[in-house]
Amino acid sequence: MRPGEVEESPYARAGGRLPGDPAPVRDPDPGTGHPPPSLPPYGRRGRRPAPRTLARALPALLIAGGILYDLLTPRVFTAVPFFTAAPLVAAPLSSLRTTVLTGLAALVATFAVHARFGTGADASLVTEVVTVATVALLAVAINRVVRLGDRRLASAREIAEAAQRAVLPEPAARIAGFDIAARYEAARKDAFIGGDLYAVQDSPYGVRLIVGDVRGKGLGAVAAVAVVIGAFREAAEQESTLEAVAERLERALAREGTRRDGIDAFEGFTTAVLAELPHGDHIVRIVNRGHPPPLMLHADGSLRSLIPCEPALPLGMSDLGRWPDRATESVFPGGATLLLYTDGLCEARDAHGRFYDPWRRLAGRRFPDPRTLLARLAAEVRRHSGGGTADDMALLAVRRP
Repeated sequence: MRPGEVEESPYARAGGRLPGDPAPVRDPDPGTGHPPPSLPPYGRRGRRPAPRTLARALPALLIAGGILYDLLTPRVFTAVPFFTAAPLVAAPLSSLRTTVLTGLAALVATFAVHARFGTGADASLVTEVVTVATVALLAVAINRVVRLGDRRLASAREIAEAAQRAVLPEPAARIAGFDIAARYEAARKDAFIGGDLYAVQDSPYGVRLIVGDVRGKGLGAVAAVAVVIGAFREAAEQESTLEAVAERLERALAREGTRRDGIDAFEGFTTAVLAELPHGDHIVRIVNRGHPPPLMLHADGSLRSLIPCEPALPLGMSDLGRWPDRATESVFPGGATLLLYTDGLCEARDAHGRFYDPWRRLAGRRFPDPRTLLARLAAEVRRHSGGGTADDMALLAVRRP
């Protein structure tokens, strides 16, 4: 801890404050003494040459290196290793046409280095040409296999994207007068969906939202996500209170757990926060089931944590105890933004094991719209964690214009 900084409670580090906790202290900018400005969107930093682009130039460099090697060494030395390596490198990285042309270029180079000695078609030339030609044909076969695998991977990615759109469709940018944005960041590279979830539903009782995190990983977690979102959309339309919606989700998870032979066969519990924005009222109602508390970002840059009035167990843990849910009601003024998130945000660690603190990072800042807020949050988390996180992250932001 640095001098002048105060210790925050664990709940505060997750984004909220308990009564009696000290106010968070923001680190000033070293140059100006003011809070740090908003970071630019991820990816606008100085461009770096892509390793894949450099690798694609390697076959030509190998052939050129082989010719140079032959020119600088006695006749008894051979440059065939350079010429055979060129088509093998091109095979997985380039098209069929480029691979074939690389093999032909390697054969021409093999003839060229022998021509300077004027030896004709001796045994060494025949051996080297056969070697280069054989490797070139092998490279063409490798290229075909790799391209077939790429097509299958592309098909699998399309299926995964379709599944994500079906289970976690992106909400409309504007619903019932609110500006809305959602973002999902999977921890696993090339993954599209995991155990985090979000949903937005306009209902006769107001706009209702949910953000949650299912225990576990893999297909079991995805199945639980589908159950929770399906039950939420149905309950949000039919139930008159947010507490009744939470109870419907509890019953849906219990029913699914029984159908799948118990808690170990089906994901055991889901932390979730449900929100309700009544039509015409400048308030928000929150039911929190063991989830990080939402944040309210006001138009003037001030920040407020919507901590539940009473702690509650996550969904799916009714066997450990039951008590009625109680919604916490808070003011939701014009120009403010409600941010709901999963623990992939507040538990992202840097190289020194320090957590990303959304309270400290967002206090005093302003964002033009919810989409920009989520994009910058995702970019900062990537930078904080060195480019990758250990857990999925779901973000949902709603602004009252």
